Amino acid sequence: MAFGWIDEQAEARRRAGLVRTLRPRPADSPLLDLASNDYLGLARHPEVTGGAAEAARTWGGGSTGSRLVTGTTALHTALERALAAFCGFEAALVFSSGYAANLAAVTALGPHGSLIVSDAGNHASLIDGCRLARGERQVVGHADPEAVRKALATHQGPAIVVSDTVFSVDGDRAPLAELAEVCREHGAGLVVDDAHGLGVLGDGGRGAPYAAGLAGAGDVVVTATLSKSLGSQGGVVLGPARVIDHLVNAARTFIFDTGLAPAAAGAALAALRLLEREPERAARAREVAAELHARLTAAGLEAVRPDAAVVSVRAPSPEQAVRWAADCRTAGLAVGCFRPPSVPDGISRLRLTARADLSGAEIERAVRVIGETRP
Repeated sequence: MAFGWIDEQAEARRRAGLVRTLRPRPADSPLLDLASNDYLGLARHPEVTGGAAEAARTWGGGSTGSRLVTGTTALHTALERALAAFCGFEAALVFSSGYAANLAAVTALGPHGSLIVSDAGNHASLIDGCRLARGERQVVGHADPEAVRKALATHQGPAIVVSDTVFSVDGDRAPLAELAEVCREHGAGLVVDDAHGLGVLGDGGRGAPYAAGLAGAGDVVVTATLSKSLGSQGGVVLGPARVIDHLVNAARTFIFDTGLAPAAAGAALAALRLLEREPERAARAREVAAELHARLTAAGLEAVRPDAAVVSVRAPSPEQAVRWAADCRTAGLAVGCFRPPSVPDGISRLRLTARADLSGAEIERAVRVIGETRP
């Protein structure tokens, strides 16, 4: 029977407690939200939604084509210039998603004959970029510059090192300065995904590379998403102008994909301008994360100290993690639930995202619910 193997895999997932389901949320959900990636609380901000609405009214509901045909508007160009200036890079290129941006950067900068060194804890989009690239791939230990050094020493040609800046599972930060030093010893490029750093780390939220002193470096390329701190949708690659020009001509997820919808571009640009005006939002997100961690550990829970806005709490098993998250939801709290294969170490977690707009009372309520529902 066609696709008969699907039933076997579905049964295997069920036995392992790894079944995933869609759960549509209402516009006016009563849940306290610690599951979304809206780190700065901007997704519903009137200036951001107003920017989206105005862009849709001006440019239409969609971009109407790929960026190289009709999908580039003056709004896209303005957003790219604003992002490059804010993050401290020479140029930027906007994509329809952060996933597409990562695929573009890794595949276009890891051609045949090159070496791609990838951190074992990288996001799935970076992993998929490595799989699709034509270069040789080596996966090294998590956040281990010495392992990167050893991998680069085995190769004589072009090379890139690929890493998240803030890892999405535990919220720990990559040793960017050390990685850059290792790359420079071997003439390799550094490609980092700042999805969880932009808007949270660095001066006024300018990102982890900015905080590490790497902004504008000729051997550093940064990818990011517009769907987290900026409360919109889409992705971006930032770096030297010659690298961005190369992506325009070689990145398949840019050349063959429909451009980012104007509404998303308008929302992201409005959010970026708001962040420039209110840089304290970045520091507040970090403060909320630190307070969540302190209260959770004080309650006897095993929580990982956050380097940005992600706080993870260890669960005994995949099944208990799912039940724990469901019990939290019943008690009025939405939290993330990470299980294999989403977690590279096989340890299931509740994943909490700190938001700059959370009040002290909401933080206290979240910690109380998590503690009361623990397995």
